Amino acid sequence: MGAVSIPPTEAARSIFTDLGYTVSGSGREFSAERKWRVVAVTAADESTELPESGDLRCFVARTDTAHDLRERLLATKPDYDWAVIGVDGAGDYEVLHPSLGPALVA
Repeated sequence: MGAVSIPPTEAARSIFTDLGYTVSGSGREFSAERKWRVVAVTAADESTELPESGDLRCFVARTDTAHDLRERLLATKPDYDWAVIGVDGAGDYEVLHPSLGPALVA
């Protein structure tokens, strides 16, 4: 039997749920809420149009495109706090922040 590939959206839902967030919504965009924080989560790839506004945003992409997405966000300099989660097919992930780069790996 071959390896099972977990879609980025499913992996993101699992990650945020494991971190204690309440996840709501469906499809490529959903919200993750905990305490006072509401994070807009978007499953993204190289063709995803980046939002122009927001507060807290997290983009979830396959590991092979996550670094390019981070570079796009850095070049665009959006007016919101953001992070990129790069997920592989097994559900392992790394979190890419604007200033820290690939600092957190799970």
